[in-house]
Parts: sequence; structure tokens; C-alpha cells
Amino acid sequence: MRFWLALLFLGMFPASVLASSFVVEDIRLEGLQRVSAGTVFEAFPVTAGDEVDDERLAEATRRLFREGLFDDISLYRDGGVLIIQLVELPTITSIEIDGNKAIQTEALLDGLKQSGLAEGLVLKRATLERISLELERQYVAQGRYDASIETEVTPLPRNRVSLKIDVDEGNIASIAHINIVGNEVFTDEELLGPLSLQATNFWSWYSSDNKYSREKLAGDLETLRSYYLDRGYIRFNIESTQVSVSPDKKGVYITVNVTEGEVYSIRDMKLAGDLVVDEDDLTRLYLLKEGDTFSRRRVTLSSDLMTKRLGNEGYTFAKVNGIPKIDDEARLVDMTFYVEPGKRTYVRSIQFSGNDGTKDEVLRREMIQMEGGWASTDKIESGKNRLNQLGFFKSVNVETPPVPGTDDMIDVKYNVEEQLSGSLNFNVGYAAGSGMILGASVSQNNFMGSGNRMSLGVQKTDTLQSYNFSYLNPYYTIDGVSRGFNLFYRETDYESLSTVSDYQTNTYGGNVTFGYPISRQQRLSFSIGYSNTEMFTGVTVPAEIIDFIENEGDVFDEYSLGLNWRYSDLNRGLFPTAGMEQKVSGDIAIPGSDLTYYKLSYTANYYFPIRNEWTFRIRTDLGYGDGYGDLDRLPFFKNFRSGGMGSVRGYQSNSLGPKGLPEYVVVDVAESDSNGDFVYETDIFGRPVVDDAAPSIVYIEDADGGTQAISNTAEYSPVYKTDSSGSVVTGPYFLESERSLGGNMLMEGSLELIFPTPFIEDRSSVRSVVFLDAGNTFTNECYVPSDIDIPTLTTHPFCDEGIDPDEIRLSTGLGLTWITAIGPLTFTYSFPLNEKDGDKTEGFEFTLGQVF
Repeated sequence: MRFWLALLFLGMFPASVLASSFVVEDIRLEGLQRVSAGTVFEAFPVTAGDEVDDERLAEATRRLFREGLFDDISLYRDGGVLIIQLVELPTITSIEIDGNKAIQTEALLDGLKQSGLAEGLVLKRATLERISLELERQYVAQGRYDASIETEVTPLPRNRVSLKIDVDEGNIASIAHINIVGNEVFTDEELLGPLSLQATNFWSWYSSDNKYSREKLAGDLETLRSYYLDRGYIRFNIESTQVSVSPDKKGVYITVNVTEGEVYSIRDMKLAGDLVVDEDDLTRLYLLKEGDTFSRRRVTLSSDLMTKRLGNEGYTFAKVNGIPKIDDEARLVDMTFYVEPGKRTYVRSIQFSGNDGTKDEVLRREMIQMEGGWASTDKIESGKNRLNQLGFFKSVNVETPPVPGTDDMIDVKYNVEEQLSGSLNFNVGYAAGSGMILGASVSQNNFMGSGNRMSLGVQKTDTLQSYNFSYLNPYYTIDGVSRGFNLFYRETDYESLSTVSDYQTNTYGGNVTFGYPISRQQRLSFSIGYSNTEMFTGVTVPAEIIDFIENEGDVFDEYSLGLNWRYSDLNRGLFPTAGMEQKVSGDIAIPGSDLTYYKLSYTANYYFPIRNEWTFRIRTDLGYGDGYGDLDRLPFFKNFRSGGMGSVRGYQSNSLGPKGLPEYVVVDVAESDSNGDFVYETDIFGRPVVDDAAPSIVYIEDADGGTQAISNTAEYSPVYKTDSSGSVVTGPYFLESERSLGGNMLMEGSLELIFPTPFIEDRSSVRSVVFLDAGNTFTNECYVPSDIDIPTLTTHPFCDEGIDPDEIRLSTGLGLTWITAIGPLTFTYSFPLNEKDGDKTEGFEFTLGQVF
């Protein structure tokens, strides 16, 4: 505007300012502060000696304005001197943005800079107005229709300004209604269900699915289109979409008009192009066949599978495009897959980045793809999976950029983000089932970046004191044979634990393990070990333990052999979300050991991704053990145990399963009345007979057939039960409650729904689940009391033989695991679903070192 005013001014005063034409003898600049004279002369296409007129000067002024440096330009003539008076645009010294939360300040500043507004640049009014409108459009795209942007420019000395942008983000308009018009085959509920945008509902407070967004709507329209195209409606079309806002700008109404069309079927499937691999290798990857209903998803997946198959043969840049030929009259589709393999691609180099603490060789030895060989998509992706399975890295990404100047070579670049793989700590804590924890340990799954695993620890709890050292080299040989060894000393004392029978063991020993890879996913391990166990009985000891020590002694030397098979295609070593893991292991104490027994176990984990960060997990644990040779049963301290974290949550640790027979005394049993009181002798007047010799405690039979103690402080003489021969009936009275011994059979399982932890952005080190646990331990041989003088104990009152489905315990609840610098912390809150009398339950539990 000021430029045109200057021209008008020149036209009105030609005599006093400029002549119609003159020769410029010199040019003088006035008003410059920041811009250099050289910049002006370079942009102004007039020099001394040029003959100019009004038209040429107007064009020269326009060119100078285009530089975007000046707010005003005026021209004057003083004889043969051309005077250019300039007013520079102000410089922005600071930009302050206030009120923004939905869009980060850094993102807004970057956007402003790309549009020409940044500290140090000149301020252009037109740019500022355009930016304000653009920011408002960004907020409208997020559904914030009442957002507003206000700018304030404050002049400063030396032709500078400060810029303040006040943002009122407003509120995201909620979706009041979504209407699909034209659908006849599928109901509104069927079509709206898969969409990310939903009308306001009960769960909207958590999922925010009722917050309108232009990007989400575009994605939902594609989801709707895919819904029809995957079901054969190849002529489906979205005719129009209307988004309206309520007058108060708080409600959004969405209407989608569709034309469904008819269902089309596949008539023919064929390949075309350069078939560099056997045609059968590609046709077997068809996910559609003649007569099937057309599905775009299956067409796309078929193309992807064929592209991957070609990639496995080195054709990294291969393309397979499925082109349909539609016969509208017959409603049939002929599919042709055009194959463009390109050149076979070779790998020039494999590179790693991000592994600051891990040696390159640790990553390189996991590679299946070799440098110099042709590039295999499967091998490159397998390398990524193997790095993930190490558990050393939060994330692993791979890129295959082409080598510049070539069309048949690529580099394979793996970028990793390391995570904590070990800890050095002194800790004080508490774990359910173990009590107080006092310990010091150093453990490293990636010892000094070598990929070897080392741990050295000392731990003290209410029930356990242990010292342990272990070391594993997973690549003892270049072929992937591993070697590890372990040395330990452990003292266990269950006296203070009310859920486990009272005994103590001191054990020391060690073992050596060798592992052999069978395939990419399978590994076989062998171990040989020795241990020495010394046993001590507590104050109240079950009859099973006393009987075992009397028959077998209390010091045992064991020589053991172990065999372990593992299959795993989990996508991660820590917190997997997809894949399967199975383990089968067997341990046997070989002849020559003081105790000869064996144990077999099977563990399986299946992960099924559902959507986004939602995953379904199935866990199974089975076990069986028994004695052989001179030992007719599995030693009680080798039993499987159930209950607690990592088992059936909601029940105290190791508390489930068969119970030991507690210590007891033999007592005379008194008669009892309908109220459960003992019957006492009376005199001829019906009064109780008092006798100083009467027992202070009287025992009667309870409703379960056991013996119950009743106080007799009044010293009444009880009436005792007698049998047919007139002898007083006797029964056992247990001195303490029964405690778990575990069993030689284990059956456990759980279902878990893994869901994204709310309110946490980086979920790589946090996992939350909803679970349903089931399981227990069982025995195939209960201890039988041998005291023939007590007929009521010819069978075990707290033990049943065999697997009884009614004894399977169930629980449900929530769990959270957090990987910290001192190790994984796991918290659960559980609800037992079918606890029985005598079960010991636990609602809240936490432990250090347990990962689910």
C-alpha cells in the first residue's frame, strides 16, 4: 500500500521531485539501520549514469520491495542525484506464545519459522495475519471450533518489536451423532463399531473417542470403505460427508452418504510380468480362489506375501500389484497380479548405531543375513527379531537404503535404543510371602557390553538367606553353543511363614550348563550339577517330614542331570506382545545320589496382538515328579508349590495344595448336645456334678468330624462317648493349623489382557494387565498315619489323592510391572473367586524381580 502511495505522490509532484527523464549522476540512501547499502544497490536495478524515467523508477522500486526488507520506500531528486529514502521492516527480537497445551510451543515455533516468523527475522504484517489464520485452522482440524488466536506487537527501540501470541485453545467439540445414510446391507451398529470416532458414550471419558478430529474422520472413512471392499462391494462409494457444528460449538454432527452397490466374486486369478521364481511358489500364496467373494484386504495381503517371497530371494525392491478387471454385468472380478522383481539386490554392509554400551560383535553374531550375499527380507527381519529377543534394547529399527550410484546394492542399518540390562543395588523392601527383604546384588544381562550374563547377589528375607554367583556366555563357540555355571549357598527357614510347613534346609552346590541351537527358534540345553542339603526340623513339624527324616536321614548329596528344550518366536525379550514360547525341562537325581527322583515340567506362553497396544496372553504351567529306586515318592522339599505372584495370584505364596499332617495329641471325646456344648453329668436333682479332677479343656466332635476344644472352667464332669464295647472313644486334637507341603503334580494357567497403561506416554518399561488365574498342586500319594491305636487317622484329613477339578482355585485382578534401576517391581491386586475353608488369601501383593 505504501508503495502505491509513493507512486501516486511521484505522479502528483513531477516538477518538484522528478523530471520526466534524467540521467542519474549519483544515488544516495537514507534511513538504513540494519540492511547494508550493498544489499540495496544489488536489488535496485539503477546505477549512476543510467537514464531513467517514471516507468523505470516504478519498476525498480517494485523490485526493491520484493526483497521483503522495507516497510516504506520514497524516491526524491536533487539535481542529478537520486535520493532513496527507506523505512526498514522491524526485526523480531522475541516471540512469546501463551495458552497453548494441545500443540507444543516448540512445534508452533517451528511452524512459524517455516512461514517466515522467527526471532532475528523481519516482521511482515501480511505474514502475521496469515499465520494467525493458519493456527486457527490447525485447532479447527482438532475439533476446537471455539479456538482463537490474538497477536500483540510491541515496538522496541532501534526498529525492533516483540511478538506475543495469545492462544485460546477452547474445547474439543464432542460428537453428538454419527449418521450413515444409504446403507441397507449392514446396520449402523455394524458399520460404526470399527470406527475410531464414536458418539459420546459411557467410555468416552477414558478413550476420548468422542473428540472430533479431521484426520481421524479421514481415517474412519477409509475404514468404512475397507469394510465394504473386504466383503465384495467393489463398487462401494462414499458420495459425500457433512460435518456440522451446533450453535454453541460444543457438539458435532457427522453424516456420511454412501452407495453400497452389489457383491462381486472372483472369476479368475493369474500372474503376469517377470516371474523370476517358480510360479507355484507365488500362486500358493493366493489368499483368494475362484468363487470367493472379492476382498481388497486379501488381495493386498496376497501381494504383500508375494513381495516378501521375492524379497527372500534377493529382489528387495520387487513390486507385485493386484489389478482387478471388473465385469459389472456378471458381477465378477478377474485378478491379475503383475510382478516387477527388479534387479536382485546384494548387501554391501551391515551397520549398527545406538549401541553405545554394547559391542558391535554382540549384535553382529545375531545376524542371519550375511554381507556380500543377496538381500533376504526374511533374514533381515529375523535379525531385528533376534536383537529384540536379547532384552538389551527398548527398540530395534532396521532400514535398507540403496547404495548411491548403484541399483543392485543396499546397506542394512540397524538402529537400537539401549535400556537397563542390569543393576547394582542395596535394597530394603517387602515382598508378599517372604516378608522383609535385605539384600545387595550386582547383575548384568549384558556384562560390559559383551552379551554375557553375570550375577552376584546376597539376599536376606524372613524365610530365605542366599548367596549366588552365575555366569553365562551365550556364544561360547562361534556356532552359538552356550556355556554357563552357577554356584550357590541357600538357607531356608519356614518357621515364621504361616502358610508353609515348618522346616529348615541349608543347601550349597553348583552346576554347569551347555546349550545347543537346533534352529532359529529352538534350543536344547544340558546341565550337570551337585548339591548338598542339610535339613532341620522346626518346633511344630508335620508327620510327613518326621517320617521322611526317620527313613532317609537329614543330610543328602545329590548328583543331577538336566535337559531343557525351548522354542521361542517372541517378538521381544522383555514385555513381548506377539509370538509363542514353550519350554520342556527334565531333571533327575542320578543313581549314587542319596535321594533318587525326577521332575518334569512344561511351560507355555502365547501372545495374541489384538489392536494397537492391546494383547491377549495365555500361560500354561504343568509339572510332575516322583521318586524311583529306593525312593517311592518325590521328596517333600522338592514338591511343586502354588499360590502367589507368578502362580495363582490372590492366594498367599506357596499356600495352596495338599497340607501336611500337623502334630496332634490323643484325647477322650465327650458327648455334645444340639447347641454344640459338651454334655456333663448331673445329680438326682439335675444339677451339674462338679469335680476338682475334671479337665479344664473338654473335646467334642465338630460338624466336620474333627475334634474341637471347649473350655470347662466350672469343672463339670463330662459324659464321654463310648463305643459298642463300652470303651471311651478317642480322637486326635491338632496342636496347630495345617500348612502346605505342595505336591508332586502341578496344574496352572492364566488368561491376561495386556492393555496400555493410562496416563503414561513411554510404556516401553511399564506393563499393565487384567488377569484370570487358575491352578493348584496335587499329589498321587498322601501320607497314611501308621498309629493303629487311632482309627480316625487311618486316612489323611488334609490331603486327597489325584487331580480333583473341584480343588482348582480361581482368582482375578489387576497387575502392573515397572522396570526400574533396581530391577522390575510388580504390583497386583487380586480377588479370589472360589476360596475354601483354610485357604489363605492376599489382596494386594508386590515383589521385586518378578516380571509377567
